Amino acid sequence: MSVPSGLPPGAHRSPQPQGYNFWIVGDQRAVLRDAYHSFLRLPWWASFLMIAVGFFVVNLLFAVVYYVVGGVDGMRTDSFLDSLSFSVQTLATIGYGVMNPKSGAANAVMIIEAITGIIVTALATGLVFAKFARPTARVAFSSHCVITKHEGQQTLVFRLGNRRSNVIVEAQLRVVASLLRRTAEGETFYKMSDLPLVRERMGGMRRGWVAMHVIDEASPLYGLDAEGLASAELELEVSLIGLDDITMQTVHSLKHYTDKEIKFGYRFADTIRTLENGDILLDLGQFDVIVPDTQPRASVAA
Repeated sequence: MSVPSGLPPGAHRSPQPQGYNFWIVGDQRAVLRDAYHSFLRLPWWASFLMIAVGFFVVNLLFAVVYYVVGGVDGMRTDSFLDSLSFSVQTLATIGYGVMNPKSGAANAVMIIEAITGIIVTALATGLVFAKFARPTARVAFSSHCVITKHEGQQTLVFRLGNRRSNVIVEAQLRVVASLLRRTAEGETFYKMSDLPLVRERMGGMRRGWVAMHVIDEASPLYGLDAEGLASAELELEVSLIGLDDITMQTVHSLKHYTDKEIKFGYRFADTIRTLENGDILLDLGQFDVIVPDTQPRASVAA
């Protein structure tokens, strides 16, 4: 992506979950010191690709050295492919026995590569294990929030559900609203406020959770319609944290909503209904469906 005009040199992009970009200048980035965290954020295919490319690059460098210094018995003269093959055998401790170092220089390079191989293998193993063992949550959030009437009051509602078969013990939900305000001095200020929920914790989150915030006089959203939320540039940050009952480790999940993802006068479609024989049907296909408040409700299990 090209840098927008008017930005100073050295500006770099920071993509945001809301779909826009932050362009940052003047910070002191520590790419190598943050490499571990960057690796853990990569998808699995990219992680394996990075390890494979790193292994190939190390072998390529040592192959160049073997090709220059020579002194490897069984290696064809002027064959870079043989140099690369011998490097792979040494780094991976394969040792077919067809080629072996015979000169002092080749032996010195072999010793260095053997030590490098141990370090590279240990680092790759540690990174893969850390990524594999990292506790994660698979929580689905509804793609929209709705503002509808509930118990006679305007209420902000969104859904979330546990997509794993585990139980998230002592699950705690927090919602922070960010709104553009103008201070008494006339300065623009993004004010962040906690939105109290009807229920902020659940002893054991197995399936779903309908989160609700009552928009009363104490709410920062009070008196705002769709245009008001847009002019205030509303952003909601939702965080869920709890304990995985299988791994006994803390898991968490984050979700962002913007004013464009908040619908007035809508409610979520019912996901639970009673069948003719008295059984209850949970229809997760309706998890993300919103309908106008004016639409009649379906039969819902008591």
